[in-house]
Amino acid sequence: MRLHQDQLQVLLVFAKEDNQSNGFCWACEKAGFRCNIARTPESALECFLDKHHEIIIIDHRHSRYFDAEALCRSIRTTKPSENTVIIGVVRRHADREESSILPLISAGFTRRYVENSNIMACYNELIQLEFGEVRAQFKLRACNSLFTALEKSQEAIEITSEDHVIQYVNPAFETVMGYQIGELIGKELTEVPINEKKADFLDTINSCIKIGKEWQGMYSAKKKNGDSIQQNVKILPVVGQGGKIRHYVSISRLCNDNNKAEKTCERVQAESQTDIQTSRHKDRRKGSLDVRSTTSRGSDGSSQRRHSSMARIHSMTIEAPITKVINIINAAQESSPMPVAEALDRVLEILRTTELYSPQLGTKDEDPHTSDLVGGLMTDGLRRLSGNEYILSAKQTHQVAGSLISPISLNDIPPRIAQAMENEEHWDFDIFELEAATHKRPLVYLGLKIFARFGICEFLNCSESTLRSWLQVIEANYHSSNSYHNSTHSADVLHATAYFLSKERVKQTLDPIDEVAALIAATVHDVDHPGRTNSFLCNAGSELAILYNDTAVLESHHAALAFQLTTRDDKCNIFKNMERNEYRTLRQAIIDMVLATEMTKHFEHVNKFVNSINKPLAALEENGNNGDGDSIKNVLTSPENRILIKRMLIKCADISNPCRPIEQCIEWAGRISEEYFAQTDEEKRQGLPVVMPVFDRNTCSIPKSQISFIDYFITDMFDAWDAFADLPNLMQHLDNNFKYWKGLDERKLRSLRPPPPE
Repeated sequence: MRLHQDQLQVLLVFAKEDNQSNGFCWACEKAGFRCNIARTPESALECFLDKHHEIIIIDHRHSRYFDAEALCRSIRTTKPSENTVIIGVVRRHADREESSILPLISAGFTRRYVENSNIMACYNELIQLEFGEVRAQFKLRACNSLFTALEKSQEAIEITSEDHVIQYVNPAFETVMGYQIGELIGKELTEVPINEKKADFLDTINSCIKIGKEWQGMYSAKKKNGDSIQQNVKILPVVGQGGKIRHYVSISRLCNDNNKAEKTCERVQAESQTDIQTSRHKDRRKGSLDVRSTTSRGSDGSSQRRHSSMARIHSMTIEAPITKVINIINAAQESSPMPVAEALDRVLEILRTTELYSPQLGTKDEDPHTSDLVGGLMTDGLRRLSGNEYILSAKQTHQVAGSLISPISLNDIPPRIAQAMENEEHWDFDIFELEAATHKRPLVYLGLKIFARFGICEFLNCSESTLRSWLQVIEANYHSSNSYHNSTHSADVLHATAYFLSKERVKQTLDPIDEVAALIAATVHDVDHPGRTNSFLCNAGSELAILYNDTAVLESHHAALAFQLTTRDDKCNIFKNMERNEYRTLRQAIIDMVLATEMTKHFEHVNKFVNSINKPLAALEENGNNGDGDSIKNVLTSPENRILIKRMLIKCADISNPCRPIEQCIEWAGRISEEYFAQTDEEKRQGLPVVMPVFDRNTCSIPKSQISFIDYFITDMFDAWDAFADLPNLMQHLDNNFKYWKGLDERKLRSLRPPPPE
C-alpha cells in the first residue's frame, strides 16, 4: 500500500518538566516529529481534539499530579483516538517483582515505556512506534478510505477467501445481482447460484488463476431472480501471508447489446503457494484484449493467435538471478513460522522495487542542499519541450599544439616541477602547487611519473614518447576554462588512484592489468567535460544527450572519446602493440571504471561493495584466520569482486576532495561551487529548468552544500573503503573537514572561509 503520510505529531502529557519529558522532546526534534506538551488532563484532551496526534505519551509515574489511566480512558472515548497510539511511562523498579501490564491495556494504553531519559532510548522508542504501531494504525485508517471507494464504485466488487467463502460485496454488486449483503457474506460460492456452471470453462479460468495470473474474459452469471447476464470479468489472485493466494477479488461490468457498459468481476482466488514474480505481471496485463469477446466479433483467427502468443509469454520461466532469489524465498515461506513468513513478505516487497540500492529521501523537511545535490547528480534531468539546444564539442576535439610537443621525459623535467612532485606518493601531496608549476598542465608530468612507477609502458609495450604524446592529447581535451572539471581534477584523481593501488590490501587483490586499467581510467574519466551536469545536458537537448539517449551521457562520452583520441594516431596509441584479447580485456575494464563514476549508480556500487566484500571479509576475520586464508583470498580475487573493488576505487578517487588536507578541501569546494553557480546562471539565461536551485551564487551556503555532500555521499562510502584499504589519515582529514564546515555553518557563514579578524 503506497500512501502519503504527513509529519507525525506527538503529545507529551507530563505535569512537570523533568529529564524524561526533555528526553522525549529532544527525541521528537531528532526524529523530525511535531511535539506538543500538556501539563494537565484538561489541556491534554483539548490539545488532542485540536491536533489529533498520532502518538500520546502520558506520565504514569506520579499519581499525585493526575490519574494517567483516567486520562487515557477519557481520550479513548473520543472518535479521533481510534487510531492513536498511547504510551504510558512507568517507573523503573529494579528491586520489585514485574507488575502486570493488563491494567494499562484495559485503560486504553497501547504499550508501556519503562522510564529512561537517555535521548537515544527515547528516540529509538519513537522510531519503533513510527514503523510499528503508528504505521499499522495509519494503514487501518487508510482502509476506511479504501472501503469508501469500494462502496461508492459503480463496478460490482466481490471478495472471497482462499476457501471461496464470500467476505465482502459492495452495493453495486447487490444492485446488479439482486441479493442483499446478508444473503451472501459467509456463504461458499457453491451455495449461491451466481456462477456459470460450465465445467470446462471454469477449468480454463482456474488453470490460469491457480498459478497466480490474472484472467479476463466474458462471463455468464445468474441474478437472484434467475435472469442470466453477460459480464466482462477480471479475476486476480491476491498473494498474502506465506506467499500464498489468500483472497479472490472480483470486479464486474455488465455488457449490454451496444457494448456501452461493461461489468467486470475481479475474483482473486488462491489455493497454494504461487510464484510472486509471475503474479506481478498482472499490472502490465490490465489493458490486454478480452480474447473471448474478440473472437465472438471476428472470424479471422487473429484473436486466437494473440491468445496463444500471450499464453506462451506467460508460461515462460526466465531464470534471472532475482527470480531465483524470489523463488527461494517463496519456498522458505512455505514451512516458516508466522513472524518469519511476515518478514519474508517484507523482503519480497523490497525486492520488487526497481531501485534496489538507492535510498529514499524522507518526506519530512529535507535539507534543500541535499535534495538539490541528489537531484542534480543522480537524475538525468527534467525533460523540457522547447527549441533550446545546448551544443557540446562532440563534433570536434582539440589537437595538440606544436608548442606542447616538447621533448619532455622523466630525465629532463624542469626542477620546479620535479620539486612539486617529490612527495607524490603521499596522500598530502599538493596538486595545486603542481598546477601552478606546470601552468595548468599537471596531468602530463604527474602521469609520466606515476605511470613510470607502476611500469605501465612495460606492460603496454609502448615507448615513453608514445605515452607522453598520449598524455598530452588527453590533457589538451580537458577544458582549462572549467573551474573544477579540468586536467587538474584528472591529475588529482590519478594521484588518489595511484595512492589506493599502493595500499597492501588492494595490491593483494588486483592484477597488473587491473592497475593499468585503473590508472588509465582515472586519467581519461572526465575528458572533454563541459563543466555542466548530465541533467543540464538532458534538459538542454544537447547532441551528446541525444546520442546517448539521456543515459550516463557524460561518462559514455568520456570513455568513447578517450579511445577515439588514443587510436586515431599511432604516435599516441598506447595500445598499438598489445595482443588483441588482452587489449579487449583492458578496454572493457577501463570503460567499466569510467562508467562507474556516474552518480546515479552511486548507492548500487557502494552497497554491492559492502555486501559482497566488506561483510564477508568481516565475518571471516572475526573467526581469526583459522584455516580461512583461502576463503579470504577467494573473496578478494574472484573476478566479480575485483570488478566491484575497481569501481569503488575510482569512485573514491573521483570524489575524495573532502578527505584531502583542509586547504586542498577548501580549494576544491570553491571550484565545484563556482562550476555549479555558472550552470545555474546559464540555466536561467536559457530558460532551462534549474537543476540545483540552492547553487545560486547570491544565496548559496557553501558550508551547507559540503555538509550535505559529505553526509549523503561521502561518509558511508569512505567508511566502507577504509574498512577494506585501511586509510586512517583520510578519515582523520574527513572528520576535520566536516567539523570545519559545521563550524562555519553554525556561525551562519555562507563563504569558504571565516572573515579575517578585525
